[in-house]
Amino acid sequence: MKETIQDLLGRRSCRAYETRQVTPEDLEVILKAGTYAPTAVGRQSPFIVAVQDPAAVAAIERLNAAVLGNPEGHPFYGAPTVVVVFGDPSLPFGIADGNLVIGNLLNAAHAVGVDSCYIWRAKESFESEEGRALKAAWGIPEGYQGIGNVILGYGKPQGIRPAAPRKEGYVKLIR
Repeated sequence: MKETIQDLLGRRSCRAYETRQVTPEDLEVILKAGTYAPTAVGRQSPFIVAVQDPAAVAAIERLNAAVLGNPEGHPFYGAPTVVVVFGDPSLPFGIADGNLVIGNLLNAAHAVGVDSCYIWRAKESFESEEGRALKAAWGIPEGYQGIGNVILGYGKPQGIRPAAPRKEGYVKLIR
């Protein structure tokens, strides 16, 4: 139990990565943890797409950078693996379920020694013509939207900052 709490308190976003690819064993554990995220009424509605092909990672990063308004940018910080989570916005809980998957992916990555960061803008990226084509090629059902990208890899020391102090009044305890 103590290790679980230490993992939850110790995970940090990483913004600089080595080129070394995430091992198949580590990726399998991370993805499996994602599939065990709680989902409303047990529907398991999200879809998880793990991408390690460098050309496909670059294409997804270009889409994300374009949404940022900086087509030449690198919002994936050199991470060699991108995991995209899709959800069904027609379900009242479809997006929330996908965010729970993302939380599991981030925490599982830390637990196995893989660095990560949650990168926003998947919704807009996969609404583009190229994004819709990727979704179709991956077999993601029509109507599903991108929720977020989890970038994975082995971080460079300068890519991880210490935790910010927790804000005053973050928790309200009513007894």
